[in-house]
Amino acid sequence: MFDPVCPSGAMPFRVGDKWTGMVIRCLEGGPRRFTELRVPLRAITPKVLSQTLRAMERDGLVTRTAYDENPPRVEYALTPLGRTLIPLLDAARTWSATHLPQLLAARDAHENAS
Repeated sequence: MFDPVCPSGAMPFRVGDKWTGMVIRCLEGGPRRFTELRVPLRAITPKVLSQTLRAMERDGLVTRTAYDENPPRVEYALTPLGRTLIPLLDAARTWSATHLPQLLAARDAHENAS
């Protein structure tokens, strides 16, 4: 049923990934420092944010720039590849705005039937 050479296994994030899309949104307006990312992403732990940023850097979605200053400063920015995901996030947001009430009603009905 599924082609063994299908590239979906190499996708940079899954539809249900909790943080990648949010990090992209945070970097959409320009580079940010790690601590600046933690403000809008207040529910993320530093460890998970670091792991997410490393994975995004590995996949070519963000760049990490370290400045030789005291104290050291590191900024993260979206790459052109990372920016190509913004229209996909916009589409997901539009879908959610239209269908989220139906999805939540279905979940509620399922939980009440159990």
